[in-house]
Amino acid sequence: MVSKFIHTSGKRKSATARATLKKGTGVIRINNQRLDMLTDHIVQLRIQEPLVLIGERASEVDISVRVAGGGSAGQAEAARLAIARALVVFDSKLKKTFESYDRLLLVADVRRKETRKPGRKSKARSKTQKSYR
Repeated sequence: MVSKFIHTSGKRKSATARATLKKGTGVIRINNQRLDMLTDHIVQLRIQEPLVLIGERASEVDISVRVAGGGSAGQAEAARLAIARALVVFDSKLKKTFESYDRLLLVADVRRKETRKPGRKSKARSKTQKSYR
């Protein structure tokens, strides 16, 4: 089971999360702030997904997550990935549960923003309009 601490990481777009799991009473902290104190409710629910899937086992561990970079959605996805990976190290039986629910709980989403091409205006695929009048 848990030797002392479990350290895992997760990435999404330009956000990076590092999770530390230890035995405890079920306290989840994101950047030293309790999960239930986060302002965005959707972000809260996204981060809680792996914890909801394991049910009562969530009260056995304390998880602390440090997230940096990116926006709120990317940070939530990175934190979710780091938490799920830490829980799998804590109990390997959870791997099958997470994979059957959503594979992105354990595998990073590698999609990134497409680079802007030279000679184009603002976006990667935007082109100047033509008018034949």
